[in-house]
Amino acid sequence: MGDYDKDTAFLGQSGPYYWVTFFLLNTVFISTGFTGLYIVFVGAVPPHHCLIPHQANLTAEWRGVMVPMEKAASGEERLSRCSRYRLDVVSNLSALGYVPGRDINLTDVGLEGCVDGWSYSQDIFQSTIVTEWDLVCGNSWKVPFASSTLFMGFLIGSLVSGQLSDRFGRKKVLFISLAAQFVFVFLQSFSNSWILFCITFLFIGAAQIALYISAFVLGTEVLSKSMRVLFTTLGTFLFYCIGYMLLPWLAYCFREWRTLLAVISSFSVAYIPLWGFISESPRWLLSQGRVEEAEAILRQAAKKNKVEAPEVIFKESRLGDGQQIKKYTIIDVLKSRNLRLITLLSLTLWMSINIGYFGLSLNTSNLSGDPYINCFLSACSEVPAHVMSTLLLKKCPRRALLSSFLLIGGGFLLLIQFIPDSLQGLTLAMVLTGKFGFTMAFSVVYIYTAEIYPTVLRNIGIGMCSSAARIGSITAPYVIYLGTYNKFLPYILMGSITVGSAVVNLFLPETLNKHLPETVEEMQECQG
Repeated sequence: MGDYDKDTAFLGQSGPYYWVTFFLLNTVFISTGFTGLYIVFVGAVPPHHCLIPHQANLTAEWRGVMVPMEKAASGEERLSRCSRYRLDVVSNLSALGYVPGRDINLTDVGLEGCVDGWSYSQDIFQSTIVTEWDLVCGNSWKVPFASSTLFMGFLIGSLVSGQLSDRFGRKKVLFISLAAQFVFVFLQSFSNSWILFCITFLFIGAAQIALYISAFVLGTEVLSKSMRVLFTTLGTFLFYCIGYMLLPWLAYCFREWRTLLAVISSFSVAYIPLWGFISESPRWLLSQGRVEEAEAILRQAAKKNKVEAPEVIFKESRLGDGQQIKKYTIIDVLKSRNLRLITLLSLTLWMSINIGYFGLSLNTSNLSGDPYINCFLSACSEVPAHVMSTLLLKKCPRRALLSSFLLIGGGFLLLIQFIPDSLQGLTLAMVLTGKFGFTMAFSVVYIYTAEIYPTVLRNIGIGMCSSAARIGSITAPYVIYLGTYNKFLPYILMGSITVGSAVVNLFLPETLNKHLPETVEEMQECQG
C-alpha cells in the first residue's frame, strides 16, 4: 500500500478544492444543530391546570376556586396541575347558593382528576406535543420517552452507518441521510399520535447521526493534513453551534410545533444541490480497488487548485500483495487486561459526559426566564468552549485537561442547590458555566480516545465509546424528569456522576507528545 498523503502532495495543503469542500461539508453540520435539539421546544410543558367546562353551571366565585393550589418542586405556589374539586359536588353547592370560604370549607370538598382535560397557557408556546396529546400528569413520562427515542435512533445509526459507508461510499450515505432526515422530520410534522411521533423520531435520530458520521469521515479523508485538523477540531463543532443558535429563533418565529418541524425539514432540501460540488472520498475508492475513479477526482481537484497532476498518481498498488491482514474485533479489545481497563474507564467517561451535556441542553426550557433566550445562551456558551479546548489541546496534557473540565462542569452543578431562589440569574449563570465545562470535555474526549487506542483497534474502540455515549444520552431525559420531584435532583445527580468521572479519568494514560500507536504492542510501550 502506498502513502496517500505523499501521493496527493502535489495538491498542496490548501486551495479552492479544499476550501470549497471544507465549507460545504461544514454547512451540513448546521442542520444537525437545530434538528437534534428541537424537542426542547416541541416537547415543552407550558403552565397548565384542570379544565373547567364552560357549560358547568357555576358561579364566578366557585369557578375561581375550582382548582386548588399546590406547592411545585421549585417551591413556588401554583394551581394544581393534576386535580380539581369534584365538579358534581361543587355544582350542587353553587346551585344552593353557598359561597366558598364563607359557607363551605374547601378542604371538606373531595378532589378528582382532570376528567375534562387541561387548560394550557399560550403565553410562550402556541402548541406542543404536550398540549396536543395531554402528555401531563399520568402521561408525563411520555415526554422524556419521546426524547429518548431520538437518542435510540442515534445508537442504531452509529452502529449501522459505518458499515453502510464502508460498503456504498461516504458521499452516497451522506446524501441519503440528508434525504431521510427531510422525509422523516416532514412526516413527523403530520403525526396524529404520540406513538407515530416517537417512531419517526427514531428514524430521524438514525438519519442524523449517519449524516454526522459520514460528513465527518468524508471531510477527514478528503481534506489535506493541515485542513483536516481544523475540520475535526473546530469546523464541525462550530458549525453545529451555528445551527444550535438558530434553533431558538426559529422556535420563536414558529411557535406551533407542526409548523416548526415543517420549516426545519425544509433546510435539509437545501443541501441536495451540493451533490455536484462534493466529491466521493478518493481514499474509499482506493480501498475498493477503484483507482481510476480516485485519480479522476484528484485530477479535477488539481485543476481547481491550479496545479499539475502527475501522469500516474498512485505508483504503488493499492490492492495489497495477497498477504493476509488480521481483522480485529471487539473481542481483541477485551483480551488484554490493560485494554479491558482502559475501555471500561473510557466508556464511563463518554457516558457521563453525554448525560451532562444532553441533560443541560434538554433542560433549557425548564430554567427560569425566557426559554428562547436560555437556549440561545446555552448554544453561545459552546463557541468559546470549543475554541479554548482546541487551543489548550496543542500544549496541555489531555488527562489534566479533561479532569479539569469535568470538575468545572460537575462542580458548578453541585453548587446550584446552595443558591437562594431570589438569585435566579446566578442559577442560570452556574448552569451555563457547567455547560461550558461539559462542552470542553466533549471536545477533548474525542481526540483523547483516538490517541489512546492503537490504529488497529481505534475504530472499534471509538465505536464502543460512541455506543456508550448514546446510552448516556438516552438516559439524560429521565435525569431531567427527576426535576418534577425535586428541582435540584437532576443537578445533584449529573454533578456527582461528572465529578466521579473526573477521578476515573486520572487512571487513563497520558498521550501528549507521544506517537500514535499503530499496534497493541506499541500501545503498551507508549504507556510504559
